[in-house]
Amino acid sequence: METWGVGVLTLFLCLALAALLLLRRPPRSLPPGPPAIPILGNLMWLTLPVADFESVLGDLWSKYGHIVTLHLGSIPVVMVGDRDLAHEMLVQHGAVFAGRPSPIPALRLPGFSQCSINTAGYGPLWRLLRRNLATEMLNPSRVRQCADAREWVLCVLLDKLRLTAASGDGVVIVKETFQFAMFCLLVFLCFGEKLEEAAVREIEAAQKDILLFIRKLNIFAIAPKLGRYLFRGRWNRLLQFRQRQREIFLPLIRSRRQRKESKVPGKNSFRFCYLDSLLDLEIPEEEGRKLNDDEIITLCAEFLDAGTDTTSTALEWIMANVVKHPTVQEKLAEEVGADIKEEDLQKKPYLKAVVLEGLRRHPPAHFVLPHAVTEEISVRGYTIPKNASINFAVAKMNLDGEKWQDPLEFRPERFLPGGEGEGVDMTGSKEIWMMPFGVGRRICPGMGLALLHLEYFVANLVGEFRWEAADGGEVDLSAKTEFTVVMRTPLRARISSRRE
Repeated sequence: METWGVGVLTLFLCLALAALLLLRRPPRSLPPGPPAIPILGNLMWLTLPVADFESVLGDLWSKYGHIVTLHLGSIPVVMVGDRDLAHEMLVQHGAVFAGRPSPIPALRLPGFSQCSINTAGYGPLWRLLRRNLATEMLNPSRVRQCADAREWVLCVLLDKLRLTAASGDGVVIVKETFQFAMFCLLVFLCFGEKLEEAAVREIEAAQKDILLFIRKLNIFAIAPKLGRYLFRGRWNRLLQFRQRQREIFLPLIRSRRQRKESKVPGKNSFRFCYLDSLLDLEIPEEEGRKLNDDEIITLCAEFLDAGTDTTSTALEWIMANVVKHPTVQEKLAEEVGADIKEEDLQKKPYLKAVVLEGLRRHPPAHFVLPHAVTEEISVRGYTIPKNASINFAVAKMNLDGEKWQDPLEFRPERFLPGGEGEGVDMTGSKEIWMMPFGVGRRICPGMGLALLHLEYFVANLVGEFRWEAADGGEVDLSAKTEFTVVMRTPLRARISSRRE
């Protein structure tokens, strides 16, 4: 059926193309860009793997300047590859560029709420959801209260690495172990429960299935209504994934709600969790109504997704460079020592430098989530229309040779006193040097927590084990795209205890 659907859709597009004949160029007011094929736009480029897409973009920026217009079907997409221009848009005119593209009506899925921090438009609902996350889960006192959760997950992580090493002649492949550890931590913080491994694995599988499958819906962006008919199997599969997610999440939500109402916490209950804050949340603009179950599921899923793959991916990239550069590892091991306490992390400048250099050199996402323009605005002589979609090349800005000496090298010392990155402002409020968490009003609200998690786990991994490339081989730092930009060849290392 789907093969037949591809053929019919291709024929439909070819007929439309033949009828229109001429290539269409962007309106004069938009930034320049390559000619776009009617209906298809520049889709053949936008569906390339990230590495190839970035290469194409690099050629386009060289030809047209650091702001270009592409077309996703008939939708103009402005791509920005200059840090000064990004600062002008996201910081100086932050409110104008703080929107999110509206989902195509035909692609709104039953049970899929648009009530999330990442997808909500710039307005009261977004402010409410972001403020709730920032004040209820990400404020410093709450983060400190979660220290025992990190200790528990660290024990899970170290035990799994030891077990794997014991059965594999000291060799571990860390990707899956890192992902599971981070997911355990986020599940604990989200639902307030130390769930059994099987239950955590079930939630993890449900989340991963949806994330990876959504990428297969790109075809619907060209002809949404026709696509839903031709690719009915693909559409129904996604609905099945959503139903499975609801069946897993709803018992956890209802159990927590019941406990809050009865004021009788379970024996494994965490002091406070993200779900608790969502159960209490009211929407003033809607007469103080509380969130419904589908909205809560969406927000919990967002919490899990935002803090798991990004952190575990960054952790693997950092540890890959620690393995590849033994002098970095030994200097780091000497600084962190054997008895690592969370409250002492701020006193470890080289640890912080290693983490920042990892995020600069290998950001988990090479582009931010798409922004939308809330009102028409003129930038550098171009007119960006209201509701235009716009994106920013994170990886390109992180490697800007005008700011960073030998930007492709992994050199943590650049963040120490005297280095070009000393005291770099990750928020980009005055100037953008690197933006792995985005900048401006849509900057990732979990930046502080993510940095804490990376510093905590890197310090303990290096403090507990010596890391070497397995079989004396080289560490392959080439990348590929999954949900994040990951190592093409997952890190395979030989570990041995530093305590023996």
